[in-house]
Amino acid sequence: MAVMAATPSRPLGMPGGTRPGRARLPRAVEFAILFVAVPLAIALLLPPNHMFFALLAFSLIGLVLLWQSGGFVWRDLFRGWSRFNLPIAVAFCALTAICAVAIMWITRPEALMVLWHRDPRLLVMIWLLYPLVSALPQELIFRALFFHRYGTLFASPQRAVFVNAAIFSLAHLMYWNWIVAVLTFLGGLAFATGYLRRGFVWAWFLHAMAGNILFTAGMGVYFYSGNVVRPF
Repeated sequence: MAVMAATPSRPLGMPGGTRPGRARLPRAVEFAILFVAVPLAIALLLPPNHMFFALLAFSLIGLVLLWQSGGFVWRDLFRGWSRFNLPIAVAFCALTAICAVAIMWITRPEALMVLWHRDPRLLVMIWLLYPLVSALPQELIFRALFFHRYGTLFASPQRAVFVNAAIFSLAHLMYWNWIVAVLTFLGGLAFATGYLRRGFVWAWFLHAMAGNILFTAGMGVYFYSGNVVRPF
């Protein structure tokens, strides 16, 4: 992260300074291709069984861009433990669990806590692997890369957070489910705000816990490419 302490004019994680208009245009085009055109192409054109490899390629491209971004220091990602807030973390996890169980109870009661009852070993594997193989690369791309490389495209941190949540939801369009769209938008708001206020570790923790809680509640039925049904 370019900045390690929040200030009234420039919050944690937002690069300082402004770019001239001509310099902003190529960066804006790059942003639109990576975060809008590519997710739309994946959702609209690719067969569901190819989505994993497309997302892997998307993540690798994003990591290369992050590596090439000037002023980015990788070790800074793992600083900020002093800003970890246990009461907020517990409240976030509790709220996520309540919402997940309620949604499953209303929409898919037969799948509520399905892994807990039928395959607890798989659930344990998800809890161990999801933070590393899913939440971590997503946070690198959608928070670290977004705010470090493209943060200056937006007039304010608040606008950047809203756009971040929107593109995070758009990236999950491939599941073609309004529940996924709403949850990922709300999650994007929480993760982006957390990233700016408390750093990468905090955002990664929230994302990892949210995903594990959702899978525990049975919401894997909505986040599984094998269940994707396009509306066209």
